[in-house]
Amino acid sequence: MNIQLINHQGNRYSYSMTAKALAPPSSTPSFNRIVYSAAHVVSNPLAAADPWLTTPLDWEATIAYRRYLWSLGFGVAEAMDTAQRGMGLDWPTSLELIKRTLNSAEDYPNALVASGCGTDHLEVNQVKSVDDVIRAYEHQMEAIEALGGKLIIMASRALVKVAKSPDDYEKVYARIISQAKQPVILHWLGDMFDPALNGYWGHQDLDKATQTALDIINAHNTKVDGIKVSLLDKHREINMRRRLPKGVRMYTGDDFNYPELIAGDGIGTETVHQQSDALLGIFDAIAPTASHALSQLALGNSAGFMQTLEPTLALSRHIFQAPTRFYKTGVVFMAWLNGHQSHFSMVGGQQSARSVQHLCDLFVLADKAGLFLNPEQAHDRMQAYLQVNT
Repeated sequence: MNIQLINHQGNRYSYSMTAKALAPPSSTPSFNRIVYSAAHVVSNPLAAADPWLTTPLDWEATIAYRRYLWSLGFGVAEAMDTAQRGMGLDWPTSLELIKRTLNSAEDYPNALVASGCGTDHLEVNQVKSVDDVIRAYEHQMEAIEALGGKLIIMASRALVKVAKSPDDYEKVYARIISQAKQPVILHWLGDMFDPALNGYWGHQDLDKATQTALDIINAHNTKVDGIKVSLLDKHREINMRRRLPKGVRMYTGDDFNYPELIAGDGIGTETVHQQSDALLGIFDAIAPTASHALSQLALGNSAGFMQTLEPTLALSRHIFQAPTRFYKTGVVFMAWLNGHQSHFSMVGGQQSARSVQHLCDLFVLADKAGLFLNPEQAHDRMQAYLQVNT
């Protein structure tokens, strides 16, 4: 199949698709890593609402996608930045999303769900002290745990604003971690994902920031399941992974280098420190291929794992290219091309956050990696997008 795409000079060119169809697994696979996919939300473009000010969701399609991820063996990391938390998805809608996802998970034995607990209901400019931040975290923690949810402690813009030293981070995290009913996952989101998080853990120096995060984990190691590190720096992740206390996991959030980080290097005092588990936004976009790769890894076929995932890296690095925070647009575009939703619109109008050329390149990279469930449908939807937008 041929399609007319747009190059970076604004000119049309003909691209011939590989037309490799991706076959989903016949049954739910098993993995030997704990793997969460952060999941996107499906907006409701037919709602009579201002999309910049409100967050109408298509609940049926949104929850259906979570069911799809569970069927592929993934846990769901709910109401995270991939769901546009902090970029359109407000706290009341996030809580309703968490509630619906936890209810739906009851239909899937052993389905994993971990939910984002943050401070995003605060007006950052009105926050005066770290005690305000603690109360905000506690507010969301209480609401999520009342539903039986496991917490992912999200990085806080408000904490960056009011913290005067690393001691303030230690105070806040100590209060929240110590109260949690289940071991929590911490999330270190780099400023390439959210510029407002620059200087997290009280340091501009990433080595010192790493040490502060490790100090917090060591002080509460029995209450910390793991930490998701989203710095797009594999060497820093590996170094931190080897220094984690016994039993605490590294959940890779590195959308540039995930195959080798998950595969591991065999260096570490225990198995969980020789390899990374995963909590990744890119797995939303490449879920069937990632599921197949992880199944191979569980069978001891490390070469097959790498061979399956490595072709997806070019697409992932493209989706997460700077400005990285707009990666959600590519994730949702992939979901639309693959038929998981009937439209390409997003909460907050974020479908406009990437250029036509960016999405054309995404289409080519996804096709070359064999990531389309139905290449003919992907072709027709890409063509329809270009007819409207060029």
